[in-house]
Amino acid sequence: MLRKLMIVTAVAAFATPALAFHCPADMAKIDTALQTAQLSAADLERVRQLRQQGAEFHSAGQHQQAVDTLAQAMQILGI
Repeated sequence: MLRKLMIVTAVAAFATPALAFHCPADMAKIDTALQTAQLSAADLERVRQLRQQGAEFHSAGQHQQAVDTLAQAMQILGI
């Protein structure tokens, strides 16, 4: 049991920094796609909201939430 806990802790310690670098890359992809996006006004507003929320999660150190939120925006954009 202790060994499993140590493994999970080690994986989490290495995964968090990786996610931190993933967020800016996703935000850049969204920003680029927004320049030529052909979306409805509602979808465009939703993407902008999700992008902002993702940036806020990233700034707060909540990288998994940021990645998940930014993924929703990318899905709407089709990227």
